[in-house]
Amino acid sequence: MGKSVRESADVPPGRKRCQGCGEVKPHSEWHREGDGLASRCTACRAVKGPAAHLWRKYGMTEDERDELIAAQGGVCCICLSAPATHVDHCHKTGRVRGVLCFNCNSGLGLLRDDPAAMSRAADYLEGNAWKPTLVAPGVYQLPS
Repeated sequence: MGKSVRESADVPPGRKRCQGCGEVKPHSEWHREGDGLASRCTACRAVKGPAAHLWRKYGMTEDERDELIAAQGGVCCICLSAPATHVDHCHKTGRVRGVLCFNCNSGLGLLRDDPAAMSRAADYLEGNAWKPTLVAPGVYQLPS
């Protein structure tokens, strides 16, 4: 009693059988992976893609993500106005923090998740930016 092996079928050159739907499709309907073609056609990957990405990257299901969004009232945790669509996580620990809008998630990433940089950005927006004062021509006094 050994492993069951899928029966071999003739596949014409320039085509490949999809492990997802079982159809034989032309190479133009496949993503490239490494030095070959993916094991599933573009259509099958599109169906399975988002759920697989959530599981691979964050260890969560689409239902768990949807529960998190519902717990936030459906809006971004930072701006409180845009729809929550992007899972945010700590890049050091991998822990999921919440679901944000694209702009807020990008902003955190661009400021490298650095609370000190975020604080300086908030000070800057409030007009309290750290600025040297011109005391004499070419001489600046730094704030204390």
